[in-house]
Amino acid sequence: MTKADVIVEIADKTGIDKADVSSAIESFFSVIKDNLANGEAVYVRGFGSFVNKKRAHKIARNISKNTTIEIPEHFIPSFKPAKTFVEQVKSNAKL
Repeated sequence: MTKADVIVEIADKTGIDKADVSSAIESFFSVIKDNLANGEAVYVRGFGSFVNKKRAHKIARNISKNTTIEIPEHFIPSFKPAKTFVEQVKSNAKL
């Protein structure tokens, strides 16, 4: 399912114009990106948490040049689903 599919489904279920739904979704994603960029987590009860995870400093290998590369510690965005969300997916997942 793409973002456009989500917009169409929300518009159909709520009766709100697609342009308004698109604007709301874009604003939601913008708020999440801005807060994560500022080091703040976003918690959505019953859905999950958008948090920054710290990756430790490490030494990696560049196989093609046979050299070592230092990768400094850094943060990456991560999503941790809520327990209720995980349980719903487990019980309804089609293999």
